[in-house]
Amino acid sequence: MAIASKQVMKFDKKGLSIPELVTIYKALLKPRLIEEKMLILLRQGKISKWFSGFGQEAISVGAALAMDTAEYILPMHRNLGVFTTRGVPLSRMFAQFQGKMSGFTKGRDRSFHFGSNEHHIVGMISHLGPQMGVADGIALATKLKRENKATLVFTGDGGASEGDFHESINTAAVWDLPVIFAVENNQWGLSTPSNQQFRCKQFIDKAIGYGIEGIQIDGNNILEVYHKIVELAESIRNNPRPILLECMTFRMRGHEEASGTKYYPKGLQDTWSIKDPVTNYQEYLMEIGALTVAEIEKYSAEISKEIVEGLELAYSEDKIVPNTENELKDLFSPFDFKVTNPKADKSSEKRLIDSISDGLRQSMHKYDNLILMGQDIGKYGGVFKITDGFVDEFGEDRVRNTPLCEAAIVGAGLGLSIKGIKAVVEMQFSDFVTEGFNQIVNNLAKIHWRWGQKADVVIRMPTGAGVAAGPFHSQSTEAWFVSVPGLKIVYPSSPEDAKGLLAASIEDPNPILFFEHKALYRSLKSQVPDDYYTIEIGKAKTVREGTAVSIITYGMGVHWATKTAEALCIDADILDLRTLAPLDIEAIYASATKCGRVIVLHEDSLTGGIGAEISALITEHCFEFLDAPVMRCGSLDTPVPFEADLEVNYLPVGRFKEKLQALIAY
Repeated sequence: MAIASKQVMKFDKKGLSIPELVTIYKALLKPRLIEEKMLILLRQGKISKWFSGFGQEAISVGAALAMDTAEYILPMHRNLGVFTTRGVPLSRMFAQFQGKMSGFTKGRDRSFHFGSNEHHIVGMISHLGPQMGVADGIALATKLKRENKATLVFTGDGGASEGDFHESINTAAVWDLPVIFAVENNQWGLSTPSNQQFRCKQFIDKAIGYGIEGIQIDGNNILEVYHKIVELAESIRNNPRPILLECMTFRMRGHEEASGTKYYPKGLQDTWSIKDPVTNYQEYLMEIGALTVAEIEKYSAEISKEIVEGLELAYSEDKIVPNTENELKDLFSPFDFKVTNPKADKSSEKRLIDSISDGLRQSMHKYDNLILMGQDIGKYGGVFKITDGFVDEFGEDRVRNTPLCEAAIVGAGLGLSIKGIKAVVEMQFSDFVTEGFNQIVNNLAKIHWRWGQKADVVIRMPTGAGVAAGPFHSQSTEAWFVSVPGLKIVYPSSPEDAKGLLAASIEDPNPILFFEHKALYRSLKSQVPDDYYTIEIGKAKTVREGTAVSIITYGMGVHWATKTAEALCIDADILDLRTLAPLDIEAIYASATKCGRVIVLHEDSLTGGIGAEISALITEHCFEFLDAPVMRCGSLDTPVPFEADLEVNYLPVGRFKEKLQALIAY
C-alpha cells in the first residue's frame, strides 16, 4: 500500500493514548483494504456490484468508534467502516455480498441492505431516506425507556433531497429526539453535482429552519470525526435533541463501479486524493512516532489475512438451493396466535367507532409498550374522536400527536419495533397513506423476509365513500396493498369483528393495515362484548347461509349484499372476508362449490380490485362446480365524486342488484 509523502491535515489527538491512536488506524485501514479487494473481485466477476466508499472511510469508522456499541447506527451504501468497526464477521459479510445463505439476507438482497440487532446496525433500502424515519423511532424508544442513548443515521447529500430528510428531521426536532443526522456531503448524487441538488451553500444552513444545531466537520479527518461525534453523542444522551452533522468529503469512485466517474471535472479527483483519510492519518502517526513502516506492513498483512480467510469461508459455502416453503415462511415473523375469549358474558350496544376505540383502549392497558401516533390524535382525540380521552388516560408519551409527515411516522413505527415497542399509526384518512407508501411497501413489508426483523406496526386506515367527502377522502385503497407480500390486510364490517380483529392485529408482531369504513363509524350498532377479546386474522365469516348464490364481499359490501338479498328474497350465502391478506381460500371455495353461482362485490373500482383475484381463484380451482360465470361488481373506474347523486352513481349498489338478478337467472 502506498504511503503518503506529505500530510495536509491537522490532527488533534485530545488526550488519546498512542495505543488508542493505533487502534483507530487499524479500524480505518480495514475497510480500505476490503475496498481494494472488492474492486479486484468485481473485475473478476466474483461479486455483482460494489458501492465504493473509497476516500470516505473516516466518517464511517470515526462514527462507529465514537458511538457506544449498544447504540444504533443506520448506515448507507458507503459505510463499510461501520460494519467492520462494529465487528461484523467478514465471512458473513462476504457471504452477503455473494448471495450465500449465511449472509444476513439469505441471498435475498445485496450489499449493505441488511441489519443486525446483535451489532446495533439497521441497514438501508435502495430508496434513499426511509432509514431516517426509522432512526426517529429508535431514538424515541430510547427516550421513552430513559436509556440515555444516542442514535446516528447517515444520509448523503443527494439523499437529503428526499422528503424523508425533511420529515424525519422535523419530527425529531419537534419531539426532541436524541439523533445525530450525519450528512456525508460527497458533493455528487451519482452524476448530479450539488449545485443541481440544492441551492443552499451548506447543509448546516438547513438546521436553522428546523430550530436545531448544525455542525460542519472535515469528514476526511478521522480524529475530528471521532472527537466531534463523541462530544455530540454524550451531549444528546443527557439533553435529548437532534443535531445535523455535515461531514465534508468526496466520492473518489463512481456511485457504483459500473457508472464510472467520467462526469467529474478534470483534476477534481487529484485535488481530493491529497486529502485521503487513510494516508494522511498514517503520515500523522508516523510523524509523532506512533507508527512505523514495519508496523504498517504488519497490520496490513494481518488484515489481509483476515480478509482472505473470510473470503475462503464465503467461497466454500454451497450455492443456495431455492426452497419455496422457506421463502414463503419467512415473509412474516412467527406468531402463535391463541384466541382470547371475553372473561365475562357481558356485552353492550356499541357503534363501530366505539368498538374500535374500546379495542384500542384495552390494548393500551394490555401492552404498556404500545405507542399510538397520528395527526390530531392527542387532546383533540382524532378527527373521528376515536382516541378522545386517551391522553388523559395514557399520557402524551404514549398517545403522540405528530406533524403532517406520514413517511417519517410510519418509519418511526418500524424504529420502535426494532426496540421492542408496539406501534399503532393512524392515517387521518386512508387516502393520505400515499405519503407513507414507500415505508409500508418497501420497508415494513419486506424487512422480516430480508433480514428477520419484525415490523410490529398496525396502521389504522379510515376508508370508504358514502360521506360526500370527494376524491381525496373517500378512496378505497385496500387493493393498492393486497399484492404486496409481507403485509396483512384486515377489513371488518361489524362492531364486534372490528374490536376483536383490532386487538388481534395489535397482538400480531407483523405489519397490518386495518381498514375502518367511515360511513359505518356512527351508522352501525350491534352487541359487542365489553371485555378484551380477539378474533383470528385470516378467517372469513358467513353472515348469511344460503344455497342459491354465493356473495363474497367485505366492509360496506356486506351490508349492501344483505339488504339486496333480503329485498329480492334470494337464498344467498354471504361470505364476509374480514381479512383480504391472507385470504381465507378454504371459505371462498366452500361457498362457491356449495352454491355454484358466485358474485364478488366490493366498493373499490372494478378494475384492479380484489374481486378479480377472487374470481380467478374460483375459476381456476372450482370450475367444475360452477353453473354460471363468476361475476364481479364494483364501483366505476373513476375517482370518487363529491356531489351526492354522482357518488351514488359511482358506487355499485344499484348495479349490484341488476347483476345479482342476472346471475340467478343465468
